[in-house]
Amino acid sequence: MSAPTSSRPPLPARPSYAAVLRVPHARRTFTAALTARLSYGMVGLSVMLSVTRATGSYAVSGAVMSLFGATSVFLMPLRASLIDRYGPRRALFPMAALYGALLCALAVLTWGPGAPAAAVATAAALAGACAPPLGPAMRALWSELVADRALLPRAYSLDGVAEELLFVSGPVLVGVLVGFAPPASGLLLSALLIVAGTCAFVTSPAMTGPRPAPRREKSGSRLAGLRGLLPPVAVAMGVGLALSGVELLVMAFAAERSYDTALVPWVLGALSAGSAVGGLVNGAIDWRTPARVRLTWFAAGLGPVIAAAGLAPGMWTLTAAMACAGAFIAPALTTAYLLADETAAEGSRTRAGAWVNAAVNAGGSGGALVTGLLIGALPLGVCFLLAGGASVAAALIAGPWRRR
Repeated sequence: MSAPTSSRPPLPARPSYAAVLRVPHARRTFTAALTARLSYGMVGLSVMLSVTRATGSYAVSGAVMSLFGATSVFLMPLRASLIDRYGPRRALFPMAALYGALLCALAVLTWGPGAPAAAVATAAALAGACAPPLGPAMRALWSELVADRALLPRAYSLDGVAEELLFVSGPVLVGVLVGFAPPASGLLLSALLIVAGTCAFVTSPAMTGPRPAPRREKSGSRLAGLRGLLPPVAVAMGVGLALSGVELLVMAFAAERSYDTALVPWVLGALSAGSAVGGLVNGAIDWRTPARVRLTWFAAGLGPVIAAAGLAPGMWTLTAAMACAGAFIAPALTTAYLLADETAAEGSRTRAGAWVNAAVNAGGSGGALVTGLLIGALPLGVCFLLAGGASVAAALIAGPWRRR
């Protein structure tokens, strides 16, 4: 007698990261976007090295980098709104072409010594103002490509981890390049990557044409949209503040304890590795908790780990603490982007993602400045505590107990 067969239907398989790449046109589009975004992993170090070599002044180099960063970050929502209004095909490539041309001009100016500081600063500021917001554009496109909403968190996690790897590998590529070519060659390669990658991105079959202009929102709905963006933007800025502070604090920790500063990149590598693992695990979990609650807990968890890192007795313990802290970073940022996408009005997803991106970068700039002033003025343990406190404060602002 045969065994009775169960009539219960099989459980559906969990969506995987491979399933994300099997979405029609996703692999080609994502590869093109990553190629273009690698430019951003290289350009910061390339600007610093080329300007320092051309002008012989760290002060000029710092000022140029600040101008480049400021115009890139603070004008990002405006550039993203152009993509929402006119569509990626019409808006992204002109930005990329102009950005690439200005990077080439900056490379020409800084190829040899004696570059005029005013011209270099102008070229860098204009280049930053034209930088195409490829990260927000790709994340907005994921929302259109992925029909299964259960697959979207995995797409965002994959995107975030890949971006993390680009910002780790970009400086390595620059280091290899300057071994046999002038630092300005890094700017030329950055320009080539952004133009070629963006061209492939906007010609992908997945790319939509011009989007219809969004309807004019009533003041009440516009206010509601702004309130919806507050939690992800607050957490993104808090994570940026904490993260940039930690990078300086690790260097100060090594100097204070008389460790070889060559160990610092390995400690920061542990932070990046922890972030990559945390991002992949976060994307693989089938969350039932609302995104806003998860966002709050990720930000709240990051703070105490950073604060505790200030109590580390040595470099190995600090490395382990940084790996644990990293496990909260990618999940917090991925969830911030997801929540921004959920709360964004139709036709403004790119701009919503750009606000989160701008908040991370603005927090990073502010955190580096504040931490640099505090190191030496306060004990190192207190500085770690304050860096962690920035993330906890962001969690309090973003918490679901606040009125929507």
